Amino acid sequence: MTPHEAEKVLADAEVVPCVEMQLADARQLVEACLAQGVPALVHREACSKPSCSPKFQVLVRPEDAPRVAGLLQQRWMDSLQREGLLPEGRAPQAIPEDGELPCPACGTAGPLVQGACGDCGLQLE
Repeated sequence: MTPHEAEKVLADAEVVPCVEMQLADARQLVEACLAQGVPALVHREACSKPSCSPKFQVLVRPEDAPRVAGLLQQRWMDSLQREGLLPEGRAPQAIPEDGELPCPACGTAGPLVQGACGDCGLQLE
């Protein structure tokens, strides 16, 4: 899908911001989305604070948000493998369809306790 095709698809569609990041990262994510056939656009978020740095959002249709989440997870896992940060012989954990997401530090999938992992205590909220 080309950027022009994505603009046409999203022109009359409801769009939601699925992630907010620096411009270069937002552009790379949009390119990855377009390569997978997911229409996406970069949008500059206005901020009224004088010391606020520019923020850019990736806009997609609500039904495409899970596919973008999958792309982000795959990019993260690729970077872990590229940097050699996955333990030897251990496969990355899959995100469950229903239920709690695993803790990025220890892998425990359970409810947060006061915004932190119930096992290792990593603050997540």
